[in-house]
Amino acid sequence: MTSSALTWQGLMAQMERALPYARASEQSLAYFKYPKRTLSVSLPVRMDDGHIEVFRGYRTVHSIARGPSTGGVRYKPGLTAHECEVLAAVMTLKCAVMDLPHGGAKGGVDVDPTTLSVTELERLTRRYTSELVGLIGPGEDVLAPDIGTDERVMAWMLDTYSENRGTTTTGVVTGKPIPLGGSFGSKEARGRSAAQVIERTLADHNVDGEVSVAVHGFGDVGRVIARRLVAQGAKVVAVADQAGAVHDPRGLDVEALVAHRDLTGSVSGFADPMLPGHLLTLDVTVLVLSADWGTLGEGIAPGVRARFVVEAANRAVLPEAEPYLSGTVVPDLVASNGGVTLSYLEWVQDASSFFWTEEEISTALERRTAKMLDTVLSVKRDLGTDLRTAAYALALDRLHDATALRGVYP
Repeated sequence: MTSSALTWQGLMAQMERALPYARASEQSLAYFKYPKRTLSVSLPVRMDDGHIEVFRGYRTVHSIARGPSTGGVRYKPGLTAHECEVLAAVMTLKCAVMDLPHGGAKGGVDVDPTTLSVTELERLTRRYTSELVGLIGPGEDVLAPDIGTDERVMAWMLDTYSENRGTTTTGVVTGKPIPLGGSFGSKEARGRSAAQVIERTLADHNVDGEVSVAVHGFGDVGRVIARRLVAQGAKVVAVADQAGAVHDPRGLDVEALVAHRDLTGSVSGFADPMLPGHLLTLDVTVLVLSADWGTLGEGIAPGVRARFVVEAANRAVLPEAEPYLSGTVVPDLVASNGGVTLSYLEWVQDASSFFWTEEEISTALERRTAKMLDTVLSVKRDLGTDLRTAAYALALDRLHDATALRGVYP
């Protein structure tokens, strides 16, 4: 998909719209225009049948102005260095909005992980990590799970890095298994935080009566959002994943749907089928976009009837589509911050070798999300602008302050 959603031009256009509302200047914005570093590596891997296949891997560090960089590693077919650069910049903004002492990074491998055996996946992961050993670490660049990677992949990365360094260094990755220094709540954090943002948004807009929800993307994020909203009395009427979509205007049984998807690998066949594109135009209270970037484009945007469009995946709404949306857009910098927040909390625990209980983690995530919402909504009211512009203005101010205080080296 070619779109301004994943171009520097599209990102910079949104930044420049926020610039008049921020203390940041064109000069400080110049720091944002260029990633600190983008690495492209060839990854030869011996496959199970003995032949060698070469994969392409990437890692972008966008900014370290506010602290060491952090960001996901995605295993995704068609991944490019440019995609990593734009998403690393988005991570910088998200960390700033959440007021975390981190900058943004992103990386991964151009591969479909479902086509690899477990041993091939491990060899690829260890080769990719070994190429990064001199550039990553708890105080340099922290890796995290993303599309196509999970806690098992993070464990391999931790082990590869530690073997190369000669000492176990748990803080080099987050989202890893709990016995290896992982944290409670890693898998659910993005969905829980997004659901909390949705609940606050509905309350602030005095939404009464039945709340209907459509969820585009039913992975770890989408299912957590659906479960929590149903627990609060909402009705999930449609769900889509990579294989298709299902719809029931009376409300889907979310727990049964989760079990069905776990068993079959897709939501398809659970209820009446629907085109995923049709799901985006349903007349619902909340449309949750929790798949990947570029879900909602200019062509379909005029038909979107949801009262609230929630960007629970980075850049799910294309910049050119947003002007056509009549409902309130809750942007990724506000709705998709749970993952990086939990990653930060895990990083802190690893640094201190003191680990919190599940309840303490849950409380910390909820409090930080609430504080972020209070701050962004206050900025929105003070500036008299929309939620996305307010979030960008807040991020730019915090990045400006950090870069100005650090100065220019040499």
